[in-house]
Amino acid sequence: MFNRLGMTTHATPSQSAEDYLERIHELIEEKGYARVVDIASSLKVKQASVTSMVQKLGEAGYLKYEKYRGLILTHKGREVARKIQKRHETLSRFFSLFGLDAETQRRDIAGIEHHLSPDTVEILADLARFFEEHPETLRLFQQFGRGPTPSRSGQT
Repeated sequence: MFNRLGMTTHATPSQSAEDYLERIHELIEEKGYARVVDIASSLKVKQASVTSMVQKLGEAGYLKYEKYRGLILTHKGREVARKIQKRHETLSRFFSLFGLDAETQRRDIAGIEHHLSPDTVEILADLARFFEEHPETLRLFQQFGRGPTPSRSGQT
């Protein structure tokens, strides 16, 4: 169920809102500020779309606009952005273990990150840590997956 701001009624931002919060947080970390023009450019959307989402995020208490400083994440906004960033880093760390290139990781993470529960992300973090601490088990797993299988050879 969504309210008029496009946010779920459980005070959880929509997927789109999460993307904006994540990018705003990244820009603030990189440059010290986030402007509408920078967000639009990096997300490849129109400035009007950014302005509209920024207004919604502001009304929902995730950020505020300060003259001459640009967009500022509130405590609530920073918490959500950090959670999103941690989820993204966990997925990247997990996929990196298996040698997936950065572009494949980026596409795959963008496709699934909003659909994973916190419990699932935690399990993936645990599994990544397990493989990092037991590289011999990771090697066995990688060898196990290299053999021909019906799905890899086009057979069913």
